[in-house]
Amino acid sequence: MPTETFEFQVEARQLLQLMIHSVYSNKDVFLRELVSNGSDALDKLRLEKLWDDSLDADVSDLHIEIDIDSDARTLTVRDNGIGMSYEEVGRLIGTIANSGTASFLEELREAKDEAGAEGLIGQFGVGFYSGFMVADEVTLVTRRAGERQGTRWTSRGEGTYQLETVDDAPQGTSVTLHLKPADPENQLHDYTSPWKIKEIIKRYSDFITWPIRMVPEASATDDKSDEAPEPETLNSMKALWARPRDEVSDDEYHELYKHIGHDWRDPLETIRLQAEGTFEYQALLFLPAHAPHDLFTRDFKRGVQLYVKRVFIMDDCEALLPPYLRFVKGVVDAADLSLNVSREILQQDRHIEMMRRRLTKKVLSTVKDMMTKDQDRYATFWREFGTVLKEGLVTDSENRDAILAVASFASTHHDTEPSTLKQYVERMKDGQDDIYYLTGESRQSIENSPHMEAFRDRGIEVLLLTDAVDEVWADAVGEYEGKKLRSVAKGRIDLDNEDEETLEGEKEKQTEEYAGLLGWMKEQLDEDIKEVRLSSRLTVSPACIVSDAQDLTPALENMYRAMGQEVPRAKRILELNPDHQLVKGLNQAYKEREDRTDLAATAELLHGLAVLAEGGRPKEPSRFVKLMADRLERAL
Repeated sequence: MPTETFEFQVEARQLLQLMIHSVYSNKDVFLRELVSNGSDALDKLRLEKLWDDSLDADVSDLHIEIDIDSDARTLTVRDNGIGMSYEEVGRLIGTIANSGTASFLEELREAKDEAGAEGLIGQFGVGFYSGFMVADEVTLVTRRAGERQGTRWTSRGEGTYQLETVDDAPQGTSVTLHLKPADPENQLHDYTSPWKIKEIIKRYSDFITWPIRMVPEASATDDKSDEAPEPETLNSMKALWARPRDEVSDDEYHELYKHIGHDWRDPLETIRLQAEGTFEYQALLFLPAHAPHDLFTRDFKRGVQLYVKRVFIMDDCEALLPPYLRFVKGVVDAADLSLNVSREILQQDRHIEMMRRRLTKKVLSTVKDMMTKDQDRYATFWREFGTVLKEGLVTDSENRDAILAVASFASTHHDTEPSTLKQYVERMKDGQDDIYYLTGESRQSIENSPHMEAFRDRGIEVLLLTDAVDEVWADAVGEYEGKKLRSVAKGRIDLDNEDEETLEGEKEKQTEEYAGLLGWMKEQLDEDIKEVRLSSRLTVSPACIVSDAQDLTPALENMYRAMGQEVPRAKRILELNPDHQLVKGLNQAYKEREDRTDLAATAELLHGLAVLAEGGRPKEPSRFVKLMADRLERAL
């Protein structure tokens, strides 16, 4: 097949330009990324050979090799792993198939510091492109294990790349970087220097479980010898999780995390766990410092790596942690599992279930320790992962109390500091039996809601819940330490602490006073509401819309419909403020007029205003606007 030229996908071309014109001082990380890719390829081949013994592939000496040619100024990173087919090269390297590409590039351009930019690149998983930070041209030669023909990919990063088939490609992948001209004033970044390569491998890739070898360059004195120079193994290949804690530095842990998490930033927390007894395993888990771009997408790869007796079994082992901990990265090494265990078998294995339960509890206890010992780190964790962790309140009843213990929420008690449920209960007023909350799109919209008026006037704290999942978990949890969780937008609310007999008497008088109006308005608005009643939660607004205590909120109805579930739309309740002049005037006009045609439009407007106040929209916006314009014209 002749050489073909292709154009990079637009996003890939933009990313290449960012790499080529990179101003990062730490360009060394390109080698870490290429070695990491090689390690992944070796893992995949060993695993595929384990599952399919008929695969025509040599697995006798799996390794990564680094070759330097200082005269030609090239650096080659080679592995004899799984390799790629012609189609895979074009798909995996010519394009970036990710729904978050545009936002990623925008954030990358706007990154205020080098660490932030590097972190974004690492999160996005485009380590191969980092080679263009140090190279004018990159050549990749690869052959997929089991295939006969190989593929050569070449690009100078200028918008196009060339693809051709080759007949003599060895199994695996080699990436040759044609390095940029040497900088005589900066020898620290001379990537044709063996000591520099050794330093980078030792710092970033010492833990890689496959040998990383470097073949010494032949010198003039070596020409007399017929023997090829002996390759030097640069990494120790020691599994960090198997070494004593006091023999592993934080930097080594961090580099392992960056390797398996495809992140360029240090983790927020490192978690070690060793289980002994009838079923032995070791775990080394990491809590990232930043949420990945695709955390809430369907294609997000979740789960930790599974090893058996130091042998890599699979990436993204979903069975080891629940979905609400999908952001956790790390390694679990079991001593008593079969080497040919499949994902289907894992779902049924009681040992896996034991590990899952203990790992989950360990992660949650670690978050609780952060909460009590390091508020800044806890605040970072909750900001990045609180939304996904709250999913566990719905799906994991066994650990619900543990999740509630580490959850925090915005509250009217403080403008900036979040509150735990325990702190809320400790601050509850005498005689208050319930924990009050209100959901909404933002803190500002919740604070401006009519439902908050009586609570604000009486100084009663309300939790301000702004995540979509809050609509679900609050209903699912129901209570905390015997205190019922109550939405201030649902059911009847009675906050008065006055003498009960006096209060009941006043309410009866008001009910009698407004009985006619309430019944008439119910008839006028019957298509949209199931009841009109007087409100005890309003002090400023004339009206508000509330749900019955057992009804779904509109937001929850919309959420279920978005998931494809049919939910009948429930009629809601209109509450009127009997102390508001508009309601008083409407009641007086109702009593005095026999022709109430004009009042019907006012009742419709009052209902529309209540819908708008909670962030909804009137059923017929154009009609609502026409009625409002008519009333304004009359007022003038």
